[in-house]
Amino acid sequence: MPKLLTLSKFVKHRNGVALGAPDSMRNMLTRSLGAGSFDRFWQYWNPIWGYYLSTKVMKPLLKIFPLWLSIILTFAVSGALHDLAIALVKLKPIVFFTPWFTLMGIMVVISKKYSLTYQQRPFAIRALINLMTIIVCYILTDQAIYKLITF
Repeated sequence: MPKLLTLSKFVKHRNGVALGAPDSMRNMLTRSLGAGSFDRFWQYWNPIWGYYLSTKVMKPLLKIFPLWLSIILTFAVSGALHDLAIALVKLKPIVFFTPWFTLMGIMVVISKKYSLTYQQRPFAIRALINLMTIIVCYILTDQAIYKLITF
């Protein structure tokens, strides 16, 4: 990502429409769900959040760690921020999003390493694969946390 890319330019690049445009949500959903790989899904999902994660988390991490670890740690930070937001609302500690997002970050790294793509598949199949990857990561996280709690 170029140094001077603004939030507006970033969103326009990812969504194909300007920040706040009427078709913004539709474009985000269509582009992310229809992405031909799991790592591409995240390039389109929530471009505003992605901009800040990219500039404030990923970019500094890349100065210290290799790309694969920076990706996983960026997902972990995103999860931790989601956990913090829920904890503040519920007024109790929450640790679910951090492991879930970390697992999805690992899936992104795996999909990039092995070039796992399904670009040639119809939109419905691409959307199903992307959603199933998220759901499987959710279920694995849920089961792991349940086993830790009931151990």
